[in-house]
Amino acid sequence: MKLIVVLCAALASAYAPQNPAQPAAEERIEWVCPMDPDVRSNDPGRCRKCGMALVAGLPDPKEYRVDIDIQPRLIRAGQPADLTFRVIDPDAGKAVTKFDLVHEKYFHLFVVSRNLAYFAHEHPESRPDGSFVFRFAFPQTGEYRLLADFYPAGATPQMIARSVIVPGSEPQAVLAADLDPKELANLRVRVRTQPAQPIAGQKTILFFDVGPSDGLEPYLGAWGHMLIASADLIDMIHSHPAFEDAGATIQFNVIFPRPGLHRIWVQFQRRGIVNTAAFTVPVSELR
Repeated sequence: MKLIVVLCAALASAYAPQNPAQPAAEERIEWVCPMDPDVRSNDPGRCRKCGMALVAGLPDPKEYRVDIDIQPRLIRAGQPADLTFRVIDPDAGKAVTKFDLVHEKYFHLFVVSRNLAYFAHEHPESRPDGSFVFRFAFPQTGEYRLLADFYPAGATPQMIARSVIVPGSEPQAVLAADLDPKELANLRVRVRTQPAQPIAGQKTILFFDVGPSDGLEPYLGAWGHMLIASADLIDMIHSHPAFEDAGATIQFNVIFPRPGLHRIWVQFQRRGIVNTAAFTVPVSELR
């Protein structure tokens, strides 16, 4: 009789409905950072790298279109032009009107000249119709690469590149490896790489030694922002520190997609001043 009772109890336990408040391990919701998808958690919270709120899974990625209207149409170097950006949903074919914040802003705009000598990180102003406007004077003639960084509500973060040409001869610049320390407005920045010779397709750690380190502050929700551009401006990467704490050394982890020279702009804020340092890193081919 005792054996039958034990067997019945075991069967009852096996077929009993699970407590909905305690889902099985395989049904557990995974929380992901929309900016750094490699950061995942079993619980809600914020990304340890960029500080963005984790979301309960990400939708399938799709690329949005960015239309740019520039007035006047004939752009002249050194003269202000009004840029209007409209983000188009690829499925609906309509302009997007709702966006989520990305590092305290709805729209980040990076401007890089074709010769990689000029860099700017700006933030166009949003309008009720979902468009973004910005007045900007391109400093010189030639081609510029505009990288739009935004986050349509209910989608995935986007980084869309467009080109703009300012008529006239393009100033030439010779790009060469440059890892020399930089003296900035109120900060000194030195870069070290691990491995000493970065290899395409392999993880590279970039250590930025900053000084004085006192007075460092988060800039747009992160301890640093970095933009990487390949010499031909085809590959562009926006990255943030690997860890959320700041000190005398700030670490970024990157994977350079191709061999060749890569221009790096890194930004740190100290005592209310944003310091931008530029380096050129040679990347070798995997052998």
